[in-house]
Amino acid sequence: MLPMRAGVIDVGSNTVRLLVAKDSRRGPTIIATRRAHLGMGDDIERCGSISDQKLEQLARLVGRYAVEGRKAGVDRLEAVVTAPGRQSSNGEVLRDVVRSATGLPVRQLSAEDEGRLAYAGAVRGCRSGGEPVGVVDVGGGSTQLMVGTTEEVSWLHCLDLGSLRLTARYLVSDPPSEAELIAAAEAVEEALEHVTPPLPRTVLATGGTARSLRRIAGRRLGADELGGALAALTAAPAVQVAEEHGIPVERAWVLPAGTIVLREVQRRLGVKLEVARGGLREGVVLELLAELAAAA
Repeated sequence: MLPMRAGVIDVGSNTVRLLVAKDSRRGPTIIATRRAHLGMGDDIERCGSISDQKLEQLARLVGRYAVEGRKAGVDRLEAVVTAPGRQSSNGEVLRDVVRSATGLPVRQLSAEDEGRLAYAGAVRGCRSGGEPVGVVDVGGGSTQLMVGTTEEVSWLHCLDLGSLRLTARYLVSDPPSEAELIAAAEAVEEALEHVTPPLPRTVLATGGTARSLRRIAGRRLGADELGGALAALTAAPAVQVAEEHGIPVERAWVLPAGTIVLREVQRRLGVKLEVARGGLREGVVLELLAELAAAA
C-alpha cells in the first residue's frame, strides 16, 4: 500500500495555512505547505466581526488551498477554524464561507482543542528532554499552555490573548514605545497571575512567534535570548526589522507582542523554551492519519 496522505487548511487570526503530509515510520512527512497572511483578527479587534472584504479574500484563498490539497493526492482533507471563529460575532458566517469555498467539512476548534492538537504535534517532533513536557502555543488571537507526558496532556490552560490581540490593544506605535511595551507586559503578567501549571522539565514553543524567533535568537529561548530578541524587534520600524531578519512584515509587526507572551511564560516556568518542530497543523494531520489507518 502507498503511504496515506492527509491535509489540513488552518484558518487563524493572523494567517491561513495549508499542510499536506504522508505517513511514515518516523511520523508525518511534509509534502506541501502554504501560508498567506489575512489578518482577520484586526477586523475582530476593531469591529467585533470580520468584514465582507476579508471574507471574500478568505473564500478565494481556501478555495485555492483545497484544490492544491486534492492535487497532492490526499486521502483526507479537512478545514479547521481557530480563534477567529470563536471571537468574531459572525463566526458562523466565517465557517459557512470556508465550507462553501472548499467543499470540505469545517471543524471549529475550541481553545482546548487547539491546545490538545498543538501539544500532539509539538511532542511528536520532540527529540530531546524529559517528562513532564510543557508546550506553549502563541497564536494571533489566543495562547494555550499545556503540560503532560509524551502520550497525553494532563494540564491545560487557555488565554484569550495572542500576538495580534496584544498588538492591537497596546503596541500601536511603530516601533512600540517603552510605555506601550510596559503596558503589554503588565497585561500578560496579569493574565497569567493566577495560573499555576505543574513545572515541566522540557518546554516546547510552537506557533508563528516561536518559528520566527528561531531565525532571530536560535532554537533555545531563555531570558537572555528573549530579552535580546525583544530589544532587536523594537529598535526599528517593522519594515526594517522584517528586511533585516528575513521575515514577513506582518509577522514583524506582531512579533514583539508574541515575544512578550513567551518571555513571561519562560519566566514563570524557569526552563528554556525549545522551538518545536511541529504544532497545531501537524497535530491535526496526525489525528487524520490515525483515523485513516483505523478505517483501513
